[in-house]
Amino acid sequence: MYDPNRDFEKNLMIKASWYYYMEDMTQQAIANQLGISRIRVIKLLEKARQTGVIQFHISAAFDNRHILEKELMEKYQLKDCYIVPTNPDTAGTNDTIAKAASIYIANHITDTCYINFGYGGTTLKTIEYLTKDLETSVFFVSLTGGVGYYLPNSGSDLFHTKLYLIPSPLIMSSREMAEAIQEESSVKEVSNMIQLASMTIVGIGAMDNSSTILKTSILNPNDFLLLNMKGAVGDIICHFIDKDGNLVDTDIDSRLVSVPLSTLNQLENVIGVAAGKHKVTAIHSALMGNYLDILITDESTAQLLCHA
Repeated sequence: MYDPNRDFEKNLMIKASWYYYMEDMTQQAIANQLGISRIRVIKLLEKARQTGVIQFHISAAFDNRHILEKELMEKYQLKDCYIVPTNPDTAGTNDTIAKAASIYIANHITDTCYINFGYGGTTLKTIEYLTKDLETSVFFVSLTGGVGYYLPNSGSDLFHTKLYLIPSPLIMSSREMAEAIQEESSVKEVSNMIQLASMTIVGIGAMDNSSTILKTSILNPNDFLLLNMKGAVGDIICHFIDKDGNLVDTDIDSRLVSVPLSTLNQLENVIGVAAGKHKVTAIHSALMGNYLDILITDESTAQLLCHA
């Protein structure tokens, strides 16, 4: 059975070993690259030697994934990439990716950490898994309105941590109402916290029936038809983008209560969490728009992205 914790540890071990033995990086440089301590790098290298990962070559199965990660990082100018095995049950893909993302993020959390999060099912699953074993104070800040409507009841109790939610619907009835609500002090208070975050978690939506924004009836099929006609291939924090990552300018976007893409573009350590053949075009467009610093996906999606 696939163990995401063990897989993440092996993935870190492979990366540290590759950088140290194949690219002649110093232990401190590897620590900086992976966002971990130098002591942990030393322990990873020692464990790699003890377990036989380091011989005359790196184990082929992990080597292939590392090569894919490196190709995606170079192609899309990413800071990091974490690829996990593809779940043979496509219905479980989001769950697999959420588990992987929670492990990755947990290994990069610092004390009293602020983490932004966007709208979407995979993002919510990531936070659920992440908060199960937290040993430090973490504050989650929503990037959009409407989050409270798809959280379970007593969301704060569920997460055993502090949630800062934008107190508004996701989409207002008019541009004027959207602009007015974003001037409210309670909304501004949450929005001002966004710049404090050390990480940001976002999902990437596809233009199909699996989209959370469609399943929750915030948009309807006619809205999706219009967006398709305008050239939309997917969305990120509910802003719809075209194949090159450019914002699709519609009345829907003008009524949206969500951090602008220009702000997302300026944040550090934006982590995209998405996988699936149906999402490849949307993920590619998000990467082309330079909205992501880190991508967490599965092997089959990564292979398709390498050839996109």
